[in-house]
Amino acid sequence: MWNQIYNPLGNATLSTIAAAIPVVTLLVLIASGKVKAHIAAIIAVILTNLIAIFVFTMPAGMSIRASLLGIVAGFFPIGWIVLNVIFLYQITVATGQFELLKRAVGGVTEDRRLQLLLIAFSFGAFFEGASGFGTPVAITGSVLIGLGFSPLAASGLSLIANTAPVAYGALGTPIQGLASVTGLDPYTLGAMVGRQLPVFSLIVPFWVVWAFAGWRGMKDIWPAILVTGLSFAIPQFVISNYINPWIVDIGASLISMGCLILFLRVWQPKQLWLSPALRGRDESASTMTAPKPMDKTGLTQGELWSALLPWIIVCVVMLIWGNGAFKTWANSIFTWNYPVPDLHNMINKVPPVAAKPTPEGAVFAFTYLSFTGTGMLIAAIISGFLAGFSPARMIGEYGRTIKLCAISLITISAMLAIGTLTRLSGVDATLGLAFAATGVLYPFFGTLLGWLGVALTGSDTASNILFGNLQKITSEQLGLSSVLMGAANSSGGVMGKMIDAQSIVVASTATNWYGHEGTILRFVFKHSIALACLVGLLVMLQAYVYPFTAMVLK
Repeated sequence: MWNQIYNPLGNATLSTIAAAIPVVTLLVLIASGKVKAHIAAIIAVILTNLIAIFVFTMPAGMSIRASLLGIVAGFFPIGWIVLNVIFLYQITVATGQFELLKRAVGGVTEDRRLQLLLIAFSFGAFFEGASGFGTPVAITGSVLIGLGFSPLAASGLSLIANTAPVAYGALGTPIQGLASVTGLDPYTLGAMVGRQLPVFSLIVPFWVVWAFAGWRGMKDIWPAILVTGLSFAIPQFVISNYINPWIVDIGASLISMGCLILFLRVWQPKQLWLSPALRGRDESASTMTAPKPMDKTGLTQGELWSALLPWIIVCVVMLIWGNGAFKTWANSIFTWNYPVPDLHNMINKVPPVAAKPTPEGAVFAFTYLSFTGTGMLIAAIISGFLAGFSPARMIGEYGRTIKLCAISLITISAMLAIGTLTRLSGVDATLGLAFAATGVLYPFFGTLLGWLGVALTGSDTASNILFGNLQKITSEQLGLSSVLMGAANSSGGVMGKMIDAQSIVVASTATNWYGHEGTILRFVFKHSIALACLVGLLVMLQAYVYPFTAMVLK
């Protein structure tokens, strides 16, 4: 057995700096734009191993095994989702169904700002609720780039929009993960998150349009933005507080899409915004091929069904794959669990991160049928056959998709290697303890801890599992509500989703804008930290200031 050490240098500040070196190096290399993302990720994996072994005293064999586990876990399930989403997209392009979809969306509105609301926010929220784990950014990014948005607009704005729904993603998986490590009731935690995030479900649609079109461009369509935000935020609060945390995103997104489409039948902006590029200087706009003028001919009923059919199939399959009963059945039959030798249950998480020494599991669960990516592959195959694809053509298209995504899959696997190793070595916990030492300001910095966790791991679920118990222990020591701070970890975490390296690589892959991950990171970073700080301020008010304190559940 090896016990994690959270202050290996005997000085909390120096140990925190050492723990931060791998992730800071990764982000700096990517943001510089001079190092390709997959090279930066590989360098960061090597550096993380050196820090874990020589500073945090993790046995070298364990460190290497943890990295290999992360590499495999990076492909299954994250890379597997991306690969098959792009495969579906390639099929719809080849069959002409995507061109019909563009015309269908254009039939609702030609205004780029309104298309963003409909696709990046509402449509993306549905896929976040149904499957999560990179699916919404991959789908909305590919749809927006197909509609003619510049690569930076399609990728960056998809990342910003995919925030407010994340805490209830994949049918409430982050909430369930948080409950599993804190021992708190998932319904209570879900309800508390539902008293934080609706504020940002109202803010984010305004924020996305402002980031795209500027203040004037946002102001001109404020009624539509308000309809979109309110029709998502109110159901998000009601469902999370009075029904359950599992179907929040599904219900809220469907209501939001329906309300926006109905509203646009009676209201349209006075002036259409047709530019596909971000306001001001959009470097990516100069690298894109000018989109073909959209065919404004109305769709026949048959063409409309043809355009929507692949996405209807995806929705149906994702709802099945996200269902707990289906997952339980599939995992009971089609599962191969591989406990990593000399790693599984051989590392103890110790106080103050855990209440008592707790073994860390290291099992690769190859739940191949219940993987979201498998559902996406099945949806793509069904769509291909219904569109008249032969098996040979399907295989050929899949081969081209693998070639297209190869570099991104390597990058994603390397990112997961970093996240897995930092978790098992205790590096993440050292960073977490630094946030926990902030005393009366802990509600603010504890919220940023959730943001940091998602930025590091790429998952709100992983961040909740990593820091959830620490949030509970620290909040109880400071006399704060453990439910409040547990929820804050998840609510703050959603704002880190747009800057985690995996999501950025998914976005660059979906928009076919390889090698520009640094540009995407630089664009979204300021939005991420600003929104995370706003969540932190709300949690501070809920912790100390009436009437906000009345919102806190015990």
